[in-house]
Amino acid sequence: MSTLTATAEEPRTAPARPVYRVTGRRVLASEWAKLWSLRSTWITLGLGLLFLVAFGLIAASRYKSGIDSGNLDSDFADSTTVSLSLFGTNFAQLALGVLGVLVTAGEYSTGMIRSTLAAVPRRLPVLWSKAAVFGLVALVVGTLGAFVTFLIGSGIVSGTPAAMSLSHAGVLRSLLGAGLYLGLVGVIGAALGALLRSVAGGISVLVASLMLIPGLISLLPSSWQNDISPYLPSNAGEAMFALTHDSTSLSPGAGLLVFLCWTLLALGGAAYRLVRSDV
Repeated sequence: MSTLTATAEEPRTAPARPVYRVTGRRVLASEWAKLWSLRSTWITLGLGLLFLVAFGLIAASRYKSGIDSGNLDSDFADSTTVSLSLFGTNFAQLALGVLGVLVTAGEYSTGMIRSTLAAVPRRLPVLWSKAAVFGLVALVVGTLGAFVTFLIGSGIVSGTPAAMSLSHAGVLRSLLGAGLYLGLVGVIGAALGALLRSVAGGISVLVASLMLIPGLISLLPSSWQNDISPYLPSNAGEAMFALTHDSTSLSPGAGLLVFLCWTLLALGGAAYRLVRSDV
C-alpha cells in the first residue's frame, strides 16, 4: 500500500510595495508632469508668447513707418521702445490667465480632482503646487517674450526718438516687471479656477477684473476715478512695468504691492473653499 505524502505549499507573498510619503516636492513634481501632459498647455503658452512678441513688433513697425512717412499716429507720439515692446502684454495676459483657470478648473470639469485629492488628502498643498508651478512657467514665458520683443523692437526703431537700449534707466526694471506681472496673472487665473470650479466662470471673472471693470470705472466722475482706478488689478499691474509714472498712477513698488494683495486675495478665497467644501 502506497502512501501519498502531501507537502503544504508555502504561501506566496507579494513583494512589499514601497511606501511613498506625500511631500511638497512630490506634489510639485506631480503638478509639473500634469501641466506638460496637456496639449492645451503647449498651445496656450505658445499663443501667449506669440501675442506678446507679435503685437510688440507690429507696434514698433507701425511707429517706424509713421516716423519715416511724417504721419505718426498721435497715440504713438510719446512711445518708447519699452512701451512699444510691451504693447502685447494685454493680449498675452488673457492667454496666460485663461490657461491658469484651465489648470485648476479643468480638473473639476473632468472629475480628476477626486483622484488628486485622494492622493493628497491635506488638499492645500495641491493648490499651492498648482499655483507655484504655473506661476513660474508664466513668469518665464512672459520675461522671455518681453526681452525678445525689446531686443528685436529696438533694432526696428533704431535712430528714432523712441530708441532705447537695455542700459537706459528703468528698462530692465520694466521688462522684468512685465514678466512678473504675467506670472502673477497666471497665479490669479489658477486661483479663480479653484475658487469657482468652473472654466467659464473663472474666465469670465478674470476678463471682467482685468478689462471690463477698468472701462466701467472710467464712467465715474474724475475725482472718483483718481481714487479708485490706480488700485484696480490691471492698473496696479501696469504700474509695475510702466517706464514713466504720473500723479494718477502708482509707483512700481506700490503697484507690485497692490497686485500682490489681489493675488493673495484670490488664493485665500480658493484655499478657503478647498478646505471648507466637498469636491
